[in-house]
Amino acid sequence: MKMNRDQLDKLFEAMVAEAEVSDLVFVAGRPMQIETQGELKPFIREPYPQELTSDYIESLANVMIDNNQRLLADLKEYGSCDCGYTLKSACRFRVNVYFQNGNYAMVLRHLKPLIPTFESLHLPPLFSEIIKEKNGIIFVTGGTGMGKTTTMAAMLNEINKNREIHILTLEDPIEFLFTPIKATFSQRELGRDFYTFQKGMRAAMRQAPKIIFIGEIRDRETMEIVLNAGETGHLVFSTLHTTSAATTVNRIIGMFGSDEETQVRERLAGSMRYIISLRLVPATSGRRLLVTEMMGNNLRTREAILLGENEGRRLDDIIEAGSVFGWHSFEQSLFKAYEQDLVTDETVMLYCTNKLKMAQRIDALSLQKPRMSHTGGSLFASLKMEEEEKSRSKSKA
Repeated sequence: MKMNRDQLDKLFEAMVAEAEVSDLVFVAGRPMQIETQGELKPFIREPYPQELTSDYIESLANVMIDNNQRLLADLKEYGSCDCGYTLKSACRFRVNVYFQNGNYAMVLRHLKPLIPTFESLHLPPLFSEIIKEKNGIIFVTGGTGMGKTTTMAAMLNEINKNREIHILTLEDPIEFLFTPIKATFSQRELGRDFYTFQKGMRAAMRQAPKIIFIGEIRDRETMEIVLNAGETGHLVFSTLHTTSAATTVNRIIGMFGSDEETQVRERLAGSMRYIISLRLVPATSGRRLLVTEMMGNNLRTREAILLGENEGRRLDDIIEAGSVFGWHSFEQSLFKAYEQDLVTDETVMLYCTNKLKMAQRIDALSLQKPRMSHTGGSLFASLKMEEEEKSRSKSKA
């Protein structure tokens, strides 16, 4: 069947009318689905099909692709393509059309029209200091859907309120449209205003920005240009699909050859200003809670980047020791949320990295303050017994 733009808009408007929709999911053999608070729910309404076919999804995708030859070429060559789509009601989506099992599929991220504030996102106070940086690189990292773009938009708009500067963005696609307050924005979209991130970054050097935001660093060439920009007096914001400061450093170094490692470590140690990592975890309220890890640049972090981590030089330990600067690890953020009864001990144990250390913290707190969410008994003792049992089982094997 053929779908036109008016029909598509009506469908999407009906789907986002549901409460707090973050994503629209279209996969053959399943009903249309909406994601709210991290969970998928079927969207079944007349006159729309109860079970999607590849042909139906293709008809929806064709309206959004609108015969764009670059997108069609990407879809053919790479099996997926990215684009933006705006409803007449001004609601915007970031779209990924892809093939799975030989069938068309697509996911649309619902972009909120209002740019959030630090207060609405409940971001830590350190964010107000981070945006005062004048040069170097600030990375915002996390998995898909963890709020990287939303957090970045809040940071850029806070700068917009306070500084009379030129901010240039390279995006795929443009997600938040900024209204100039004090700053001047040049927002460039891949495929419409520039054609590769490498060429967009090279051109940016001649467009007199004080701040450059590049939507995502995807390859070695783009990272090379980002490092160059961070070393030449620009403040560069970018995102990476990594889960912590340590994995971010390793991912960046891993983009280059072993013969370049020493030089890359030196450049990164000198230009990195902050690595901010984001995760969303289930909260006791039934919603999701933003948990952050924040690491800045000091003598110890530079040493760990330059020389690599070892037993006495771990970035996680350096971050936790940097609490006087406002830095904190995920473990510290999770435990603070637990202290405030924002998450349960089950959630903390599920999402933490060092389970034995976290169990000790929870046990110590439960002695001071009985908690409704605590499962009873010593978590540390239970985990220790489990570890010993696993060890014995391995020995027998």
